[in-house]
Amino acid sequence: MTLRKISFTLFVLSLSLTLLNNICNAQLMQAKSLYTKADSLRGQLTPLRTCYDIKYYHLDVTVDIPRKFISGSNLFKFEATEDFNTLQFDLFDNLSVDKVEYKGKPLNFSREYNAVFADFPSTIPKGAIDSFTVYYSGHPIQATRAPWDGGFDWKKDTNGKPFVATACQGLGASVWWPNKDHQSDEVDSMLISVSVPKDLINVSNGRLLKVEDLKNGYKKFYWKVNNPINNYNVALNIGDYIHWDEIYAGENGNLDVSYYILRENNTKENRKHIEKNVRETLEAFEHWFGSYPFYEDSYKIVETAHLGMEHQSAIAYGNKFKNGYLGRDGSNTGWGKKWDFIIIHESGHEWFGNNITAKDIADMWIHESFTNYSEALFIDYFYGKEASQAYVNGNRGSILNDRPLQGPFHVNKEGSGDMYNKGGVLHNMIRTIVDDDNKWRAILRGLNKKYFHSQVEYNDIVSFISEESNYDFSKVFEQYVRYSSLPILEIKFVNNQPYARWVSEVKDFHMPVHIGIKGMEKQLFNVTKSFQPLDLKNASKQNLEIDTFNYYIGTLVQ
Repeated sequence: MTLRKISFTLFVLSLSLTLLNNICNAQLMQAKSLYTKADSLRGQLTPLRTCYDIKYYHLDVTVDIPRKFISGSNLFKFEATEDFNTLQFDLFDNLSVDKVEYKGKPLNFSREYNAVFADFPSTIPKGAIDSFTVYYSGHPIQATRAPWDGGFDWKKDTNGKPFVATACQGLGASVWWPNKDHQSDEVDSMLISVSVPKDLINVSNGRLLKVEDLKNGYKKFYWKVNNPINNYNVALNIGDYIHWDEIYAGENGNLDVSYYILRENNTKENRKHIEKNVRETLEAFEHWFGSYPFYEDSYKIVETAHLGMEHQSAIAYGNKFKNGYLGRDGSNTGWGKKWDFIIIHESGHEWFGNNITAKDIADMWIHESFTNYSEALFIDYFYGKEASQAYVNGNRGSILNDRPLQGPFHVNKEGSGDMYNKGGVLHNMIRTIVDDDNKWRAILRGLNKKYFHSQVEYNDIVSFISEESNYDFSKVFEQYVRYSSLPILEIKFVNNQPYARWVSEVKDFHMPVHIGIKGMEKQLFNVTKSFQPLDLKNASKQNLEIDTFNYYIGTLVQ
């Protein structure tokens, strides 16, 4: 991401223009006009999607690596939430729907873009448990820069053996398998059976039940997922893997941990690196967030050619056994090079993203902001709070303040990439306002307990944090999530008395902030949009100090 440093003068000018012309909203309206029917079919919950609740999938797929071709089927087991005779499932239109079968007979179906509409011979009554199977085949989209785009990543290791993986967050799981492709409906459990050439191993989510030798030179790997899982987390990882297991004594008992790495990378140094980072990650995150959410399905690290992805219970890892982000520290503080970025970040998603899942990808900021902040909490656990705050502050350099963190709803579109670092800054700032680390830890653990294996919306997160902290953070979240610019803390002196107010787009904006005199402990003042006096004796323009290290704000002192 390109670094942008904005001078104070340009920052104030930019905000003034925003306030006068409401640029933020105008840009949103322009963006909305660009969305297509295909976007709506993918992103919107219509009656043809809400009429059924997914209970179980059995995805059975054969991967023909030389041809870059897949074929197979997916069994949909569902409960009818309304009477219906037509439903929608999703599969990218470059893949063929060979047949939709119901009770042993083919169903009529039609396609519009990447949506498939299946017609049942009679009404499925509300409350009925039923199923159908989709048979499909084709050449799936090939990812060109996984994991930032989606599809199959067809690579080879240095020995020339196939090294294949899937990654499809954002683009959609229907890029390679038929499913109800919306984050709001997680399947309760599923079986993933994958056939690959017999000299290779497939690793998917959950636990390996068995491996079956087939007569055609293939092996079929059966993986059972016992917990709810979101479609984009379902993954194939195919390679010349070696693997080993260990037990982690966690908060909820013994957790099975497995490692799958390429045979060529099986060295003592690599094993030591990955084991150390995994153990420390689980220790820190169970402290902050509560027990690992998927004990029944185990925890796995699986090496991939792409950099990484939070595939539930089978985390994709491609950070080359290095600390930092491929050896780099984006915060430029040094703290980011003391741990393996991909292991810590993608593991953080097991709590925020996989355990707590946004109903609409527009709220993907929930996943990424908390997970970005989990990096700082990892540092806090092992190196202290000051190091954690320094890391968060250092990450500001890549924030663009270009678009809101929250994207437009019902069109499968996320918000600004600032959801990572700006989101982490936001949570550090809220922690600073709460000013009680025991309470803050209880809030984070409480979120994962209340919304365990659940889908959430913006208001769920904001309301919970407000209720548990005994402070209404709704205006703070509105400013930092739904607007791109920063609030400005304006302080003026009248007869040597300082007065403070916020300048912000948000109506009735208010936010506490720590202000003090240099050399003395700062006090927490609840500032609103109206000027109010600050009880700071002997304050002056020269000795006034605002905590801009932990508060990501603009300031104007006059």
